[in-house]
Amino acid sequence: MTTAPFKNRELVAERLLEASAKHSFDPDVELDWEAPIEDGKWFLPEYLVSLYDTPLWRRMPEDQRIELSKHEMASLCSIGIWFEIILIQLLTRHIFDVDPTTRHVRYALTEIADECRHSKMFARLIEKMDAPAYRPSRLHHNLGRLMKTISTTPGSFSSTLLVEEILDWMQRQTFPDEKVQTLVRGVTRIHVVEEARHVRYAREELRRQMATCPAWERNLTRLAAGEAARVVAKALISPRVYSSVGLDPQEALRQACASGHRRQIMRTSAQRLTGFFDEIGVISGPGARLWRSSGLVG
Repeated sequence: MTTAPFKNRELVAERLLEASAKHSFDPDVELDWEAPIEDGKWFLPEYLVSLYDTPLWRRMPEDQRIELSKHEMASLCSIGIWFEIILIQLLTRHIFDVDPTTRHVRYALTEIADECRHSKMFARLIEKMDAPAYRPSRLHHNLGRLMKTISTTPGSFSSTLLVEEILDWMQRQTFPDEKVQTLVRGVTRIHVVEEARHVRYAREELRRQMATCPAWERNLTRLAAGEAARVVAKALISPRVYSSVGLDPQEALRQACASGHRRQIMRTSAQRLTGFFDEIGVISGPGARLWRSSGLVG
């Protein structure tokens, strides 16, 4: 683990507040929700669909592949809402004991407002796509309930970054792709722009926390982050998406899990994050084994 000099917490927050004032969006106004869904366009770049390049994928007609991309986008949005609701609670816990007049707290409240808009935006997209909301499994839901209740501060920020950076990578592949639905591209563009600030805030705070918290808290954070990695990797795409498009969910899940392409996509999506976590000592000790079992690291 290396320790870089901390940036001034208030200065970081001030810059993020300035960026928020210049580059924040109201999805209800910015996006054309009345435009029809475009025939023949994808809802995710096809190489991000979980079954891409599997034997099952090669047997699927294109309209079924596109339909699967729609349901996988609905799953990503659904899990995104779930994670953002958890994040809102973690942020409120983080600032509960902090001077409310600081810019650090003011930015946290700004981020909470962003996350509320994002959750409404994702929910509206699910509805527009005429897809179901894919809830996490009962086990994952209860693990989320436990985490948001007892997580330490560094544990909270490490879990936050896990979700934000993986989804951010996927969305950065999505919004420039002209084969993808215009509305989906707009949703992902807004999320990428605003989420970049959230990532900066969480990274700076986690770096500080990992260097200053007691040893027991660092060790607990390493284990919690490793378990969170396992949950995130499994929860992003609900197995129920496969039955929604007429596939055998068990066989589809088996092929997705066995796919070398899918494993590489997941590792690539987490590569920037895992490099940072390795730098500040999050991936270490017994927690490192959990990371390997998540499939997000080699």
